[in-house]
Amino acid sequence: MSKYKRLIFVCTGNTCRSPMAEAIYKSLDEESDIEVYSRGLVVLFSEPINPKAETILKKHGLDHNNHLSKSFAETDLDENILVLTMTEAHKRKILETYPNAHAVYTIKEYAGEEGEVVDPYGGTLIDYEECYIELARLVKKTIYKLSEEDNKED
Repeated sequence: MSKYKRLIFVCTGNTCRSPMAEAIYKSLDEESDIEVYSRGLVVLFSEPINPKAETILKKHGLDHNNHLSKSFAETDLDENILVLTMTEAHKRKILETYPNAHAVYTIKEYAGEEGEVVDPYGGTLIDYEECYIELARLVKKTIYKLSEEDNKED
């Protein structure tokens, strides 16, 4: 049983990086009972996943389940929720806006790396593919770290 019941990936608009990370996670982790979602910090209205992100997910055989962007909200927080952001600025905004936020990390920080996941928005399909490859690697590290933490608790 994971110490986290829910994992939320957060990016700016919830149309590219965080939904790609969500789709990758769901495709790789079929064993744990963690619910996985994605949210954005600047979502003015619901919109579908970015067409280039959708193309890359399809290329890798992943489904985005008719994703519509959703805004991050206070209800997305409690002590059983792990929040992984794409950038340090996203992390800072959540911690400043929601003082009760507990486990908030950048995805690279959680994976034991430094830096940020660059937004491919406005870039080429190659930019989106590179973002996907980076997210896939980071999501795998996240899954391993979560399962290591679970094994320590047993």
